[in-house]
Amino acid sequence: MKRGLVRGGELLVVCFVLAMVAGQLLGQPVLLSYVTTGSMSPTLDPGEGFVAVPSAVADVEEGDVVTFRAEELNGGGLTTHRVVGETERGYVTKGDANPFTDQDGDEPPVKESQIVAVAWQPGGQVLAVPFVGTLVEGSRMALAGTQRRLAAALGTRSLLGTTGLAYLVFALSVVWYLVEAYRDRGAGRERTRDRSRDDGFDPRVVVALLALVVVASATAAMVVPAGAQKYGVVSAESDAPGPRVIETGTEETVTYPVGNGGVIPVVSFLEPGSEGVAVEPGEVSVGPRAVRNATVTLSAPPETGYYRRFVVEHRYLALLPRSHIRALYGVHPWLPLVAIDALLAGSFYAVGTAMVGSGRVRSRKREGRNTGLLGGILP
Repeated sequence: MKRGLVRGGELLVVCFVLAMVAGQLLGQPVLLSYVTTGSMSPTLDPGEGFVAVPSAVADVEEGDVVTFRAEELNGGGLTTHRVVGETERGYVTKGDANPFTDQDGDEPPVKESQIVAVAWQPGGQVLAVPFVGTLVEGSRMALAGTQRRLAAALGTRSLLGTTGLAYLVFALSVVWYLVEAYRDRGAGRERTRDRSRDDGFDPRVVVALLALVVVASATAAMVVPAGAQKYGVVSAESDAPGPRVIETGTEETVTYPVGNGGVIPVVSFLEPGSEGVAVEPGEVSVGPRAVRNATVTLSAPPETGYYRRFVVEHRYLALLPRSHIRALYGVHPWLPLVAIDALLAGSFYAVGTAMVGSGRVRSRKREGRNTGLLGGILP
């Protein structure tokens, strides 16, 4: 019993670290997130984490601490600051330790489509989790270094990035399974029959872990290429050469390519992420290793100046009928993703457990029966 609890705890720690690293790679916090600078002190010190509630299920209000995809701050990327106001163009944000708001600098107002998570604040205060950043950054650097060394040794770049991380986790899971099976085999020779039965290794744990890897890879394939696409528009008194310089009160069209580098067809839904944008068609189906183009219409307001326009893409693997994906998307953009992940996880787990059985791996031989290399599968 004690050994099982220890293994369960180890598995939870591994899954936690992998979820955190995956969140950093995907640009979408998973379970927890953390800060790396002192801009949110004393609420969150560098390296401290917090519970990240996905923006899709949270209402953003003034006073909330949010994680958003910045355009200018620190060269862009995920930033965690507090919402201190709201304008017609978006939210005003500020680090608790900063004397000025982000919008007093170069960062434009933050739009809903840029916010990816909201910090959980029980009792009105952010719940800080110590040492999360240190643990995740150390794990991420170790994994990245391992990926680079393996890629260099094998002469392939397929082991780099998010896909390479999935391959690495899969390989480690298989190695872990074989080592545990071998350890159980050796330990079983010194235990009684009852203890061998209690401490046996359940192969369903490995199947479940591999199912998580499959789901993580599928989620990455749907989330990473999607998100908000920014277009900078210069509204000028007359049309002029240059990237998207548009005469005031007129519009211009640009091509939005939807590419699919995988072997599974995808369905993408495109929608305006700000004012002054229209996109056609709103739904695009792309076959394996193909590209389909949509048309984005950008409108220049009557006033001159520089404006940012956004198109938001939601992408899904076409593992469900297109009509079902469309219906789920109509309820909420996250529902098709959850349904597809559940289908993958359930199918993988069902097939995997059918192949390995549902019993525990025993290492102790029974008289008159050949238990095989790993000690056999007991009912």
